[in-house]
Formats: sequence, structure tokens, C-alpha cells
Amino acid sequence: MPQVIEWKNPGQEDILWRYPEEEITWGAQLIVHEYEVAVFFRDGKALDVFKAGRHTLTTLNLPLITGLLSRIAGFKEKPFKAAVIFISTKVFAGKYGTQAQTTELAPLKVHGSFWFKIESPELFVNEIVGGQHAFTTEDVNNFLRGFLNEKVIDELSHYDLLTVFTRLDETSVVVKNTIMDYFRRLGLELTDLRFEGIDTTPEYRERLFWLRTGRAAPEEVLRMETVKKAAEELGKSSGAGLGTGMVLIPQIMTPTGPAQAPAAALVICPKCSAKIPATSKFCSECGTPITPPSGETKTCPKCGKTVPTSSKFCPDCGISLK
Repeated sequence: MPQVIEWKNPGQEDILWRYPEEEITWGAQLIVHEYEVAVFFRDGKALDVFKAGRHTLTTLNLPLITGLLSRIAGFKEKPFKAAVIFISTKVFAGKYGTQAQTTELAPLKVHGSFWFKIESPELFVNEIVGGQHAFTTEDVNNFLRGFLNEKVIDELSHYDLLTVFTRLDETSVVVKNTIMDYFRRLGLELTDLRFEGIDTTPEYRERLFWLRTGRAAPEEVLRMETVKKAAEELGKSSGAGLGTGMVLIPQIMTPTGPAQAPAAALVICPKCSAKIPATSKFCSECGTPITPPSGETKTCPKCGKTVPTSSKFCPDCGISLK
């Protein structure tokens, strides 16, 4: 009886199956069922591919195998060696779960589901079966789970914490489209990908609350966290008193910005009692001249600056006025 090569009773979750014998006789019967593809694999490469049907193996329907063996004398009569990999073309579901980081290094815990099918059996066998030595369904699932986790980590690292949580639908679509491109390179079609759970640590959850409620800008959130940590450290120190905290915390809470000039000195208008800058010549409220009466000022003999008569030193050049 001729040799019969067939994948009998595949399970619902079985992605591929390898025919246990590698010696194939010419004239063998290859039976491929619906939603299956049979790929002849030798020397690390996918060769001839058969779709659903009953096939008698000859040199006519095995052109790549025939070309490879043509240099061997009498190859048409002898059995040849090749692995036959049966591939299921149904849609399969998988799970993924990993830990990632956002742009501000916020830790993320992500898990979800994905659905895929084998679009290009030749590419799939070359890249995963041959390239990763994944000859069983378990091997393929482990590889895809690890591959998907790696790509999710890479994609989420481009987003900040607020974007990941407040625009999750948009983020998941972008991540899915990017991973679809990677899957195509493996001969796979990613039909769907979903984030089913995403979380961060309590510290970043608190930060996220402040950002989402709009009560503080990101830099203010960081400042508040710094104050909180500073207060915790002060509390741990046995020699730290209340005065230290009272000085340190206001300095941290004060928003940083350009240095402000000291306030100008003020004088009282003799007519309307308005407070105006000491350098004013007229009152900005009533227009009264503010020139100091004669005898109350004098001129510095060195720099010519007008100073009060009571001054012992010039405020501009420092010369003694005694």
C-alpha cells in the first residue's frame, strides 16, 4: 500500500503538526483537509506547498523538491527526506501580559487578548518553524506571546502616562496597527488585539488622578510629590526639627521662574498722601511736585549723586561725606 500522509483529528487549538516520518516515497498519498495547508520543509527552508485535496506525490507536483534532488542519481526511485508540516489556516486566539514603561518611566502592567491566522504558510514556516525551531503548537504560542509582549513594551514606551489611560482606545489602535506590520513579516495576519487590563503603581495612580482632574499641571504634580517625599525624609530624621521643614517646604513649593527685582522705595505725597516711588518728581495721583526741599539734600563731591544731608557715605560710590 502506498504511504499515506495525513493530519488526523487535529484539536481545536492546534496550529500545526509535523508528520513524524521524514522518509517520503514517490507515489505517496498526501491528504490535506479543509482549512489546512501542507508544507514540505528541508534544509531550513519551506519548499513545495499543497492546499486542500488528495495528492499523489510525483516530480510534477514537487518541483522544488525535485530540483533540489535532481543531482542525486536514481532519486526518482528512492525515498527522499523532507519534513511535512501541516498548518491550520483557522483564526486562533492568544493571551499576552507584560510590564512596560511610559515616557516618564511610569511602570505599567498590561494584559489582553489577540487573534491571528496564518496568511503565508511558506513565510510562517521559514520565519517561525525553521527560524525559531517551533515545531509544535506550544512552541508557536510561546514565541508569539513573547514576540507580542516585546512589541507592546516598545510601543507603549512612546506614550506618557496620561495618554495611555485617557486615550486608551486610540493608543490600542495605534499599537495594533504597528504590531500588524510585524506579524505580516512572519506570515501572520493579526485580526484583532485588545487591552483587557492596564494598571500602574499607587504612586503613579495618585499622579494620574491629579492630572486627569485638571487640578495641577505635570510640573506641579512633580513638585507636590517632591514636597511629600521631602516631608517623609524629614520625619525619618531624628535630629530634624519643625523649623527645618518650615524653611524647606515653602522653598520647594515656590514655582521656579525668572528672578524678580526688589520692590522700589516709596514716599508719601505731601498733598494727597498717596504712596509713590521715591524717584518720582511729581505725584502720579495729584501732580504735586515731589522735589525735596532745599537744605535736605546735598551733592556727592565725587560722583555728583544727590543724597540726603544726613548721609555719611554716598550710596553710589561709597565715599565718606563727613
